[in-house]
Formats: sequence, C-alpha cells, structure tokens
Amino acid sequence: MSASDTAPVTDLARYSECAQDSAARVISAYSTSFGMAARLLDRRIRPHVRNVYGLVRVADEIVDGAAAEAGLDAAALGALLDGLEAETLHAIDVGYSANLVVHAFACSARYAGIGSDLVTPFFDSMRRDLDPRAYRSGEIGTYIYGSAEVVGLMCLRIFLADHVVGEEERTRLEDGARRLGAAFQKVNFLRDLAADWETLGRNYFPDIDPNGLTETQKLGLVDDIDADLAAARAVIPDLPRGARGAVAAAHGLFAALNERIRATPADRLMRSRVRVAGGAKLRILAEASLGRVTAQARSTA
Repeated sequence: MSASDTAPVTDLARYSECAQDSAARVISAYSTSFGMAARLLDRRIRPHVRNVYGLVRVADEIVDGAAAEAGLDAAALGALLDGLEAETLHAIDVGYSANLVVHAFACSARYAGIGSDLVTPFFDSMRRDLDPRAYRSGEIGTYIYGSAEVVGLMCLRIFLADHVVGEEERTRLEDGARRLGAAFQKVNFLRDLAADWETLGRNYFPDIDPNGLTETQKLGLVDDIDADLAAARAVIPDLPRGARGAVAAAHGLFAALNERIRATPADRLMRSRVRVAGGAKLRILAEASLGRVTAQARSTA
C-alpha cells in the first residue's frame, strides 16, 4: 500500500466531492437525456461537465422557473442572478463557495481554465430573459452566444484540459462547439415555442409571429439548425476519445428532435411539444457508444 492510499482526505476534498454530488443530483432531476449522454463521457471528465450544467440549471431556474413560482418579482430575480454571478466569479478566484453547486462549478472552472470571458456572457444572456422588452433581430445572435455557445466552449475546455492542441485546431474545435450549442438552443426555441410565447411572453424569432408561424418559415429555421449540426458533426471525430461518444449522442438526440420538428406541421408546434421516443433515444445512444456518428437522424426520429 502506497503512502497516497493512506493519506487522509482533506476537508476541502470532502467538501468538493459533496459539491460535485450535489451538481449531479441537480442534473439528474431535470434532464434524463443529458444524464444518458453524460454516462458516455470518460469518468475523469464526466463530473466536470455535470458541474457546468448544474450551474446552468440553477441560473435557468431563476429566470424561468422555481424562483418566479416562489413569488419573487422581477427586481428580486435580477438581484438573485447578479448575486449568483458574483458568487461564481469569486469562487473561481478563491476556490471556495458556500453554495455547493457554485463550488462544484468553480472547481471545474479552475481545472479547465474557464473564466469571466465565458461566465459573464452567460449571465448577460440570462439577465436578458428578465427584460420584458421584445427581442430585436440583432440581439438574438448575442443571446444565443451567451446562453448556449459559451456552454459548449466551457465543455470543450474541459475536454481539452489535459491535451496539447495547436491554435488552428483549437479554433476549429471551438467553432464546432459553438455551432453545436447554437443548434441545441435553436431546437429548444422551436420545441418550446408555445411555452416561451404564451407563458413567458418571449419570442426568440423577432421577425416571426409565433401564432402565425408558416411551414415555409419553420422549414427555414430547421434548415438553419441542420447547417449548425453539420458543422458541429464535422469536428466530433477530432475530439478527445473520452468526450467523443457523449458529444455524438447529444448531437444525435438533437438531430432527431430537429427532424421531428421538420415532420410536424408548423401550426402544431404551438399546441404540442415535440419529443423523441424512448426507443429512438436508446438507439442513438447505442450508436454513439459504438463510435457511429450519423449525419442525419431521420431513421430514428
């Protein structure tokens, strides 16, 4: 038995492990699809990705869910979000937070080199969702970057933390991560069209009336998502092996969702939420685990 086998667990290590478990619990409570795909990650990076999504989920609940249901008004929600951002940035600096999910995220951020360059745009987009003003066309790209593309970039930094990658290759992988994050967000915009508009009063397609979405408009949006998915797919084989299967699975799940949206009449998107059947999800995950990255998901949609 080596000396390291008998070394006592430090208080900080125990606390960090507890924080990591808390982030994993948050994710498991909100997203079965994410949990299924995350299981394909190498065990060394899986907790870090869960930590990122744990913080994302907590922030999302401030702007979209539990905090509002608790009766907090817009000013209180904004103050909560500001406090969460400040706590997150401080925890990255010092390596500790009394908020378990923030602490878990900070541990991963310090490991992978995630800083304010990605954290601040994320919170800026979350903050924009608290603004009742209608979105303008020029704002949506910035919103998508902060709400989704930076999350892809955070995950990429985790994937590459222990790898030496040239500047040109890193730029190529970053573009793929951004395009995949954008595709995820745009699919969610279409899938949640009714809830966003009727419940939250948000329209993420400023040039389109959600109540009058035409088939031509829908197909244009679906084609745009397909272009993002194709660009993201091109770089998946170049990701580190420990991340490749999980990213392929997530790509496949959202490609299947996009094809379901393509097949759903535009007027029905305001009446029902598109889903991928459980059996189709399992097939996508199985193919990803075997290293099969498919260009389209029509056969499984």
